[in-house]
Amino acid sequence: MATTQVETVSTGADKAKLAASAALVVGALAAFYMLGKQGPLVQWAVLIVGLAAAVGVFFASESGRQLIAFGRDAWREVRKVVWPARKEAIQITAYVFGFVLIMALFLWLTDKTLEWVFYDLLLGWKK
Repeated sequence: MATTQVETVSTGADKAKLAASAALVVGALAAFYMLGKQGPLVQWAVLIVGLAAAVGVFFASESGRQLIAFGRDAWREVRKVVWPARKEAIQITAYVFGFVLIMALFLWLTDKTLEWVFYDLLLGWKK
């Protein structure tokens, strides 16, 4: 039996980058609200610049590089997917709708039958 070991290595510089990124987000939000008297253009500009800086610092960290690598791998896998033709997709969708309709009818009939058995036959509660 093979065991997989997950090893998380985080340097002090990497932790500092993540902390700086979080501080930039908090700072951008605080500046947005503190610059309310300057007008919405200044508020939004400061918020967008602060969030962009936070994203930049995050992507410079190891966690950010891993996220980018994951995104690239996911995109590569999506490109490998063989999508069904239009006719096949319509047929599959029709099968699903048909099955849902049959199941709804079956469940409704089951519910009404059980209601009739319990309320009318067993308990005698006529409507």
